[in-house]
Parts: sequence; C-alpha cells; structure tokens
Amino acid sequence: MRLLQGDYARETRYSDDPVAVARRWEALGGEMIHVVDLDGAKSGAPVNHELLAAICAAVRVPVEVSGGLRTMADISAAFSYGAGRVQLGTAAVQDPALVRAACAAFPGRIVVSIDAKHGEVMTDGWTEGGGVTASALAARMVELGVSRIMYTDISHDGMLAGPNLEALADLARTLPVPVVASGGVSSLDQIRAVAATGCEAVIIGKALYEGTLTLPEAIRSANSELGARNSELSC
Repeated sequence: MRLLQGDYARETRYSDDPVAVARRWEALGGEMIHVVDLDGAKSGAPVNHELLAAICAAVRVPVEVSGGLRTMADISAAFSYGAGRVQLGTAAVQDPALVRAACAAFPGRIVVSIDAKHGEVMTDGWTEGGGVTASALAARMVELGVSRIMYTDISHDGMLAGPNLEALADLARTLPVPVVASGGVSSLDQIRAVAATGCEAVIIGKALYEGTLTLPEAIRSANSELGARNSELSC
C-alpha cells in the first residue's frame, strides 16, 4: 500500500500479498527492501510485525523496517525477527534518549527518517507537526550516533514529479553521514539528479508499482550514477 503525500485517505493498494511482492523485487535484483508499517506509524506502535517478520524470512537481501518503532523493545524485536536496519521517525523528535541508546546498542544499523512538509518535520505517520526543522533535527541525530538520514519531502511523495533536490543537496553537503533520498522519484533523469546532490542512495516505490520505471533499469542507473554505493527499494 502507498499513500499520496502522506494522506491516509488517499491510499493505493497494489497487492494483498506483501511477502510475494518482496520476493518479486528481490528476484528482479533488489539489493535492499525498505518496508513501512503504515498502520504502526499512525498508531504509534508496531501493528504488522508478524508480516514484517515474514518478509524478512522470505528474502535473502537486507530488509529495512520502519513504522511505529518507539521503544527499545520494539527496536530489539525488529532485529530479532531479521531486520537488517531499523528506521526511526517520530521517536527521533519525541525521544532522543531512545535514539542514543539504540545507536549504542545497534551501531551502524539505526537510520532516522526525516519527513518534512514546508521545512517542518512531521511525526505520527505524517499527521502531526514536530516543531523542528529538518536540518536541525538531522544535525541532532548525527550527534546521537545515527548512521544515516533518510529525507522525504511529503509534498513530493507519491507525486512522481521528482524529489526536493535543493533540500537533499543541503543535507548531503552539511551532514557527515550518508543521506538517502525518498519520495517522488519516477525517472532515470531524476535518479541522476539525486546523484548530483551527493546522496548515498535513492528509495523508489510508486514508480515501480505504476510501471514508470523498471527495477533493473533503476538499479543500473543508481549503481552507475551513485558510484555503485547503493540502491534501495521501498515496497
């Protein structure tokens, strides 16, 4: 399932079998699968953890898990059922002590997702303003030990019109950790544009489900333009 600009009233369901979808992307060459528990993100606690565990067990590539992970028990559980990386969003704004503890317990495996609208970080499944700017939060997260930052401009997400390149370039230029671009990527030209910002990787979701891009060509472009550093896929 995908949302349009983070709006839960504007969702599109692409499949009733996420495990099969994950296997499909792996078979087509996906090197990492990024999965969001949208119900968990909205409710504030993991909802689909059994399904996420099934996805992790079904594929050999690393799975990055996110959505509603706001306690150390939630984070530890995700790693226990096979997550390769865990991504925190709301917790980064509301509980920096948790972020610090998670980074210490799982070094190099904690990612913070910064989802912004008009420059303000949004929380609780993109439904609440966090009262902090994206750049300020990113800098604070690096101080706490976060290994990489994923940035989404919510106004671009699901629109297939390209990401917020200016914001991505600013984060990639100023942060000492890798930045991953997410939201709005729909063409090889846009992948190349993201590469020019200095981002480590790009997450592509809706464009693949809609057929705007094929996964093999997206991976080839990402690996070429991003210097074979990484390519990521959300499902």
